[in-house]
Amino acid sequence: MQSTAFLADIQHRLATIEASVQQLLPLPKAVLNHKSSPESWSVLECLEHLNRYGRYYLPALQRALGHSKASAGPGEEVGFSWLGRKSYELVRPDNRKAQKTLGRMNPAQSHLTPAVVQEFQAQVTAIRALLPQAAQANLNQKAVPVEFFRLLKLRVGEALLFVVAHMQRHVQQAERAAATASQKESQPA
Repeated sequence: MQSTAFLADIQHRLATIEASVQQLLPLPKAVLNHKSSPESWSVLECLEHLNRYGRYYLPALQRALGHSKASAGPGEEVGFSWLGRKSYELVRPDNRKAQKTLGRMNPAQSHLTPAVVQEFQAQVTAIRALLPQAAQANLNQKAVPVEFFRLLKLRVGEALLFVVAHMQRHVQQAERAAATASQKESQPA
């Protein structure tokens, strides 16, 4: 895929995420913290999981883009390594298979407040702010260390897609958690 189309796709995905989060903002704290089962995540846990990843990947992307060589131009093909394809496959939104989460990235049993939603919104805004810089960068440059094994590096474009697809996946999970909580709340006692 050419870099301009790739970045337009990222932009579209971010707009979808932002629209979904706007729907979650007015929900009461009880709905945001509701878990349909002990092992499932609440809305806030889904977003806190993303915040934890964002605290790592946002600065890593900023550094990578700051040190990136110039792009070959808007027609540059965005390539994917085996690691990049595999990373995306694991987090793509339509992959409904549950994935194991690293302990430090698992927000279950955390005491969370609605401030989690504001932090997530700020991270989405920060990624959107990186896109003009990404349009000028070499998206095929291996520059973003993988969070759990920093000797491995993703290409800049792969890392952008991984982060945004991961957001989509868990925002969809948060929407399902909110729907379950809202149904439970509307049922007569």
